[in-house]
Amino acid sequence: MAHDGQNVGAQDVILPDLLALTGAAIAPVEAIFEAARSAVRDLVSTDGRVSSRAVEANQTATHGVAWLATYLESLRQMQNWANRMVEAGTFGEVEQLIHQIAFGEYLAQIKGGIAMNQGEVVRLHDLGVTDASALETAEITTLIISANTQNARTRLVELMEEQSANITVGGTGLDEELEMIREQFRRYAVDRVEPNAHEWHLKDELIPMEIIDELAEMGVFGLTIPEEYGGLGLSKASMCVVSEELSRAYIGVGSLGTRSEIAAELIIAGGTEEQKQKWLPALASGEKLPTAVFTEPNTGSDLGSLRTRAVQDENGDWKVTGNKTWITHAARTHVMTLLARTEPDTSDYKGLSMFLAEKTPGTDEAPFPTEGMTGGEIEVLGYRGMKEYELGFDNFHVKGENLLGGETGKGFKQLMETFESARIQTAARAIGVAQSALDVGMKYAQDRKQFGKSLIAFPRVSSKLAMMAVEIMVARQLTYFSAWEKDHGHRCDLEAGMAKLLGARVAWAAADNALQIHGGNGFALEYTVSRILCDARILNIFEGAGEIQAQVIARRLLA
Repeated sequence: MAHDGQNVGAQDVILPDLLALTGAAIAPVEAIFEAARSAVRDLVSTDGRVSSRAVEANQTATHGVAWLATYLESLRQMQNWANRMVEAGTFGEVEQLIHQIAFGEYLAQIKGGIAMNQGEVVRLHDLGVTDASALETAEITTLIISANTQNARTRLVELMEEQSANITVGGTGLDEELEMIREQFRRYAVDRVEPNAHEWHLKDELIPMEIIDELAEMGVFGLTIPEEYGGLGLSKASMCVVSEELSRAYIGVGSLGTRSEIAAELIIAGGTEEQKQKWLPALASGEKLPTAVFTEPNTGSDLGSLRTRAVQDENGDWKVTGNKTWITHAARTHVMTLLARTEPDTSDYKGLSMFLAEKTPGTDEAPFPTEGMTGGEIEVLGYRGMKEYELGFDNFHVKGENLLGGETGKGFKQLMETFESARIQTAARAIGVAQSALDVGMKYAQDRKQFGKSLIAFPRVSSKLAMMAVEIMVARQLTYFSAWEKDHGHRCDLEAGMAKLLGARVAWAAADNALQIHGGNGFALEYTVSRILCDARILNIFEGAGEIQAQVIARRLLA
């Protein structure tokens, strides 16, 4: 039954010849993007070369190009998804509505202004595009006017109400094996994580070791580690599915595997065979828990200015001195992937080296018992289950054999090789957080009565829920595509960056809207949505803040 009292059916809301319309809309957007890229490249070039100083001086334009490219790739991947669903015979009413609403909304934003965040909208004229007539096609006009309507959003939410709360809205387009993995981890998350997550958050507690042990038994820490090194040897797509479903229950649990993913990527790409044999099986089994120790108090994203130094002694071992901050899960772990300066005369990336620095796991009473190392907790709004720490090193001992790859000066390059996987995984975590916001927002809208009817009956409430579902699917397809590229050996820093950029915005918007649906109750700590909002906010900061991410994407596009 329609919420506004009208009998809205599929024939009233789904556009005829939908895939033909959406397919025809992509080429004009490509033309506009090329015009924008050309104009911005001219703006930031000096003597035919892109100038870093000019890129920074024109951030609205350069970052806007990154967002326009992200929207274009999103439309491409939604079209590819729809085509796959048609071929599989699973392009049902829900999928059709998601597809057309996505195109209607994103085309309207491309034409009228893309929201980089709540307060910054970039428009085509900001990108030097003064002639946008390429977008004045019959297909694009139809989609902008008729695809994302109140009736379409209302109908989508009606269909969502008919589904089980545990079901992902719309077919994902993944193969049977990946869907089986999703179902397995969704069941685990509902049984073991969701009932406890909010209490862990409110008490600011570490995730219990029994959960970590269970995840280890399920293979979470060795998902993508090759079988010859004790892992499962699965795809990055499987990592996305697992991260998404665990983060849907609690981002802290969904992020546990990130530490092992980063450490394993570093060792696989840059380690010696001896280091691979020693560390990868221990990481895969969960016997050794790693943490990433990169950021310093005054560096943020500027890793080239790191000051923590490592000095080699007469035995070939290293002594590390300096300070690090925002180190996740630092107390419990056995090994740190530690970035330090080994060439004191340098002040850029070239003098950095990566270490596999061993430490003794701490306890609540003595979190950092290892000699030469101190630490203190940073109290945070959300993302609490592993805790954040500041660390201090004073002649901290690292074995010579634990210099990654056995060579100095390779640390930054080694770290760069992990960014694709890290950003894909972060995008998957963002999808999970967004999905959790939709879950709690939907349930509250159904249960809460106002003025004699459920909140979900009010059009602006149902529209919020519909747009959550739509944008989650857009971000999901962009993320799966970047994982597919990675799995097939293609460079995908651009695609991974786009997935992370969009996913973080989608997660925050979903959490914010879910809290709005809760009204005043959403502001109460006892309601789960308050945690989800806090957890969502970090996604646009770690693994590359949104501005840095847009800058990186733009430099690739303009080069």
